[in-house]
Amino acid sequence: MSPSRKIVHLDELLFDNRFLRELPADPEPLNTRRQVLNACYSIVQPVKTAKPQYVAHAQEVADLINLSEQLPLSEDFTQVFSGNRLTPGMEPHATCYGGHQFGNWAGQLGDGRAIYLGDVINHRGERLTLQLKGAGPTPYSRNADGLAVLRSSVREFLCSEAMHHLGIPTTRALSLLLTGDTVVRDMFYNGNPKPEPGAVVCRVAPSFTRFGHFQIFAARREIELLKQLVDYTIRTDFPHLGEPDRDTYIAWFKEVCLSTADLIVHWQRVGFVHGVMNTDNMSILGLTIDYGPYGWIDNYDPDWTPNTTDSEERRYRFGNQPQIAFWNLGQLGNAIYALIEEVEPLQEALSSYRDRFETSWQTMVAQKLGLIAYDQQTDDDLCLELFDLLKAIETDMSIFYRKLALISKNPNSEPENDINTLMEAYYLPEQLTAGYRTRLTRWLMNYRKRLQKDDLEDEQRRINMNAVNPKYVLRNYLAQQAIDKAEEGDFAMIHELLDLMRHPYDEQQGKEHFAVKRPDWARRKPGCSMLSCSS
Repeated sequence: MSPSRKIVHLDELLFDNRFLRELPADPEPLNTRRQVLNACYSIVQPVKTAKPQYVAHAQEVADLINLSEQLPLSEDFTQVFSGNRLTPGMEPHATCYGGHQFGNWAGQLGDGRAIYLGDVINHRGERLTLQLKGAGPTPYSRNADGLAVLRSSVREFLCSEAMHHLGIPTTRALSLLLTGDTVVRDMFYNGNPKPEPGAVVCRVAPSFTRFGHFQIFAARREIELLKQLVDYTIRTDFPHLGEPDRDTYIAWFKEVCLSTADLIVHWQRVGFVHGVMNTDNMSILGLTIDYGPYGWIDNYDPDWTPNTTDSEERRYRFGNQPQIAFWNLGQLGNAIYALIEEVEPLQEALSSYRDRFETSWQTMVAQKLGLIAYDQQTDDDLCLELFDLLKAIETDMSIFYRKLALISKNPNSEPENDINTLMEAYYLPEQLTAGYRTRLTRWLMNYRKRLQKDDLEDEQRRINMNAVNPKYVLRNYLAQQAIDKAEEGDFAMIHELLDLMRHPYDEQQGKEHFAVKRPDWARRKPGCSMLSCSS
């Protein structure tokens, strides 16, 4: 296909579903909930939807598979990506995986409400998997219906694209469609189910393979199948490592450790909390995957989690994400141990996660503060005191760093003017007691002295800081406002937020109201501060 020629009909998509050709299928043709043994996937069909309706699409993702600009607006696009029509080459299926959920082995999980359409080869020869989320039940749906509601689909669609434009590795979202059907959901599992509008998101990624895909075969001692899947994964997603063998397995595991470390540093940089970092929600490509009860910390709080299911233990709280990623990697290492049969190289790979995270975290923090490089002798104490100050009173993380960029390194600057510059970041100004102001003034003086060590003018530092500290993030209350309007049939805010998040680091005229602190009404509102795996 010529790179300049756009696809004008979906039947032109080129599929190459080697996953289905090279790995064993579930021999049972019936789509019944069950344990699927000695197989990587099951053939399934999306359910037919009553009256699918276009809501939104991301043209950048359409460009990845070379679709013309008008094609996503067509009725055929709506029929195909709601699951009502299959194009030539589409071979719908769901994959088998397991996982640790909240630290406990859960056994078989699998694609319970996600159905793969197949792997598209685009005009650059890249492989991209198309997957419908909310397209109906599979053998892995357990007691669920495999469907999705509009509110969770809006959140997945918007956040997938928001994360990409923030520069964070992520699965992508091609389209968001209503199904015309209603789906009954109990949002907080508290005995209050209600019918909600159904929806389907088409997700796109080079691979949706998770740690849990390997864990399930290791747990069942299906070692030959484990080896087949690892070999396939290396040949398909990591071809630069060479042909699979014992050394390649070790190199592959190390690469997964490094990419995971980079991912978590990005999350911490922007204040993103995944909310449900089970091993089945960890990507072997280091992508953010499965946008369920995620959230953005408004006020800096390392103990905050958006997940109501995790409200007591707070296992997946913001400040614990680096440790959880390390633990999850350990479970992946346990899963592939049977292919290596030696602990030391796996431990060395895990150590590379710690080393990479530490150096990347220091680089990230230096960038957020506008420093040329991190100097442990001075910057350890500077950062520890800053984080203590941020969590001591309610301080909006995103606004604080954007305002901090305005602080001058001029030694004659008035401390009170500096505090006034930062004032917009504080939710409760009355919390700035005399003692707090004294601490903050001292920190600002030390920060200014640190800036003076770098040969960097204020304007260039501001540019550098604003390139890593977003002005706009997908705040939970903004997503909920878009959901509330969408449930009334008004999709304008979905499009507005999608467009806003295309340039999250830029000043956008007329959009400043999207960069303000969380309003007080959103503190306890469902969907803004309280979310579940059904959200």
